[in-house]
Amino acid sequence: MSDIESYQPPKVWTWDTESGGTFASTNRPIAGATHDEELQVGRHPLQLYSLATPNGVKVTVLLEELLEAGIEGAEYDAWLIRIGEGDQFGSDFVAINPNSKIPAMMDHSTTPPTRIFESGAILLYLAEKFGAFLTDADHRAEMLSWLMWQMGSAPYLGGGFGHFYAYAPYKMEYPINRFAMETKRQLDVLNRHLADHEWMAGGQYTIADIAIWAWYGQLVLGRQYDAAEFLDVESYTHVLAWAKKIDARPAVQRGQIVNKTSGPLERQLHERHDATDFDTETQDKIAGSE
Repeated sequence: MSDIESYQPPKVWTWDTESGGTFASTNRPIAGATHDEELQVGRHPLQLYSLATPNGVKVTVLLEELLEAGIEGAEYDAWLIRIGEGDQFGSDFVAINPNSKIPAMMDHSTTPPTRIFESGAILLYLAEKFGAFLTDADHRAEMLSWLMWQMGSAPYLGGGFGHFYAYAPYKMEYPINRFAMETKRQLDVLNRHLADHEWMAGGQYTIADIAIWAWYGQLVLGRQYDAAEFLDVESYTHVLAWAKKIDARPAVQRGQIVNKTSGPLERQLHERHDATDFDTETQDKIAGSE
């Protein structure tokens, strides 16, 4: 028996205090806007409102891959949404994504403009719009299966393991063990698959690889929760080799720093409106010009 006092849930849960932890100030049990805030709109048809979390990185990596492939219609403006400050609860953002989560996108090339929210939906929308980073018809179901695997699995990594290991107000053995076990099981799923496959589906680099890399690739590369040693990520050799191969792609190098607000200044591009911004608008360049 544990010597930790057991929590007895009330008959009806009520929200009467912050739960503590890194994101306590923005957590709440209701939806909707908290304030009026107009979102900016740039000159490109695609307008992205995001932050460089794994879900945000998925979209900016795909956009940069589309541009790298010569698809000019994929030019975009990326506006920073500071979720720690509650930007996601502004009225214009909620109008795009009623779930108040990043990333959210507007496509102004359609009449009326099209809103897209949920990162997996944005990846699929863009890939189908431009006919790229999909796979052939015979492997489409496999690609979609892995894309949905990521969408269904990552909450256990992020909201489960990541929260209790890195963001909770104090360390708790049971949830850390529970979600570490599940995270390692998921890594083993990937490792077994990648032992026999170069890419996730159809022998081609697709949006399934991009989506999974943003979470699990960055995890094994040591960029998530400072947990690489704890999870023994180097033991997942096939995942690590796949992650390094994707990480070396120029578009991935660019995409992962868009809307980034942490880490080295040269790896932070708070907003992106043109390809030249990578050379002139990173935070080290901005700091140097002040």
